[in-house]
Amino acid sequence: MQAVLREIEKMLRETGADVGFSRPDDAPEGLGTAITIAVPLLDAVVDEIDGGPTHTYFHHYRTVNAFIDQALLRAALMLQREGCRALPIPASQTLYEGGKRTHVGRYPHKKAAVLAGLGTCGKNSLFLHRVFGPRVRLGTLFTDCPFEEAAQEPPACACGNCRACVDACPAGAILGGQWRPGIEREEIFDAGRCNDYMRAHFMHIGRGAVCGVCMRVCPAGKRLKGAL
Repeated sequence: MQAVLREIEKMLRETGADVGFSRPDDAPEGLGTAITIAVPLLDAVVDEIDGGPTHTYFHHYRTVNAFIDQALLRAALMLQREGCRALPIPASQTLYEGGKRTHVGRYPHKKAAVLAGLGTCGKNSLFLHRVFGPRVRLGTLFTDCPFEEAAQEPPACACGNCRACVDACPAGAILGGQWRPGIEREEIFDAGRCNDYMRAHFMHIGRGAVCGVCMRVCPAGKRLKGAL
């Protein structure tokens, strides 16, 4: 079964994605292996963000999400063909409980990405990829295809004293605390405040569903890009 995982990894890398594997302790029952992909956003699109999202960024955001879903569906079909079970988690999905928006999806892609050794998280609660910083979108696929690898120690937050995202957030949703493994998102980031601001100010762009300011100003996204 390791051969099929390597075949899938090769296929996903050929799309331009970075790929990692992990075994999260809260994976869906019977599906203990997580395959994570990180797809870089286009710098020319992100660099146009100035105080708020652009129509181009909103379209790019949705396009990359769909690209991730398609890539993981292909991987899932490859696994199913080999007799394995596979469950792709949507790249972007908000769950509702009691008729109310929760600001969370079925599974936190960031957790699987950190466990896979692809990067860490920042003060802005965004995943910071080891090469592309926050300028990525993530996807996760769970499977029962066996994968054994030594657990990796989650890297610490690399933000230090930087406050670029804290100071730039138009909603004041980034609270300034340092991310650490196991921290509750609410301790460093107010998702409700972020969402309310987007919907109050950016409804003319993608129904107020995206912003991107904290990603745009993050120094980790402006580092020299290297080959994966």
